[in-house]
Amino acid sequence: MVFPERFSNLPEYAFPRLRTLLDGMEPGGDPILMTIGEPRHAFPAWIDKVLADSIQGFAKYPENDGTLALRTAQADWLGQRYGVDVDPVTQILALNGTREGLYNACMALCPEQKNGQQPVVLTPNPFYQVYAVAALSVGAEPMYLPATAATGDLPDFHAVDPAILDRTAIAYICSPANPQGAVASEAYWEALIALAEKHDFKIFADECYSEIYRDDAPTGALQVAQKMGADPERVLIFHSLSKRSNLPGLRSGFCAGGPQNIARLKQLRAYSGAPLPLPLQAVAEAVWRDEDHVVENRALYQEKYAIADEVFGDVQGYKGPEAGFFLWLPVQDAEQATVKLWQETGVKVLPGSYLAREVDGVTPGHDKIRVAMVAEKEEMRRGLMLIRKTLYD
Repeated sequence: MVFPERFSNLPEYAFPRLRTLLDGMEPGGDPILMTIGEPRHAFPAWIDKVLADSIQGFAKYPENDGTLALRTAQADWLGQRYGVDVDPVTQILALNGTREGLYNACMALCPEQKNGQQPVVLTPNPFYQVYAVAALSVGAEPMYLPATAATGDLPDFHAVDPAILDRTAIAYICSPANPQGAVASEAYWEALIALAEKHDFKIFADECYSEIYRDDAPTGALQVAQKMGADPERVLIFHSLSKRSNLPGLRSGFCAGGPQNIARLKQLRAYSGAPLPLPLQAVAEAVWRDEDHVVENRALYQEKYAIADEVFGDVQGYKGPEAGFFLWLPVQDAEQATVKLWQETGVKVLPGSYLAREVDGVTPGHDKIRVAMVAEKEEMRRGLMLIRKTLYD
């Protein structure tokens, strides 16, 4: 039987790989799970009424592009949050979770060739793994750019050979970054967009952690692109209710960008998409229009930042995140630290190397563990104290 070669070199996905690593090992205490970025704060209490009032929508096929009411709510939110002007009819597509959009955008928009050669897709390293699979799916060459302390935990696109940039079709970037929590500044976005204009590639900006931050609200890619007067098709942004509103199971996100990009995404989605059921679109519309719960949620994470700083502040190499809800903690060996924590304390974390690829013999994150600060505050504090005692004292 013949199978495709393009996925033959994919490593096991991070979480099955973690299960394999810890298989057969007993936890050294009551388990505290700090691996998956699944928010556990309360979502808005009024959602049940919105869902109940919309329940008859399950009797209908949902609109593939998202209802106009939902897309208008998303466009209005972008206007309020970033001051950008987006047409809900032509510049927004509702998604069944942003992973779908991050994958299908590459399928819809990456050309078969760029300047007569195999196209390149740039991605940070470490990174959200769908970026690499999307590149491989379209026959592009994925190129992994280190996003480490030496580069400010964001990829240095300007360090890429200009000949490679001329072959580049798409550059993925996550800001705030998963896992490091770094935030792209306005100057960073300006420089990246100018580079994309010069070498004619698209920027896919994964901004799903944008509403969880320590001090200042992160600048958005589309915000800067419009301010610069860049090509409207240059930047595509992706947002989600998973982190902003503690609703990962709702599977509601959207992408926004130039009308030509969105038209091609809509065309592909008409054939292959799985639209959100109408009652869930009604819930998402209401949630995008409410900011009170977002402010409350952010305050809870800001308390967690303070706890993390208190626990690890004097640990050499510790850097608290600017945004997002992950700690990116320094260790000697990521897998060894993960096993030690599980066997001695029951705290489960993720080796940083499971989020990266080896390039030139180096795997970014081999000396880091990712710790998700999603549990209830006191449980999280207990987990962090066990990490501190086991790995650093």
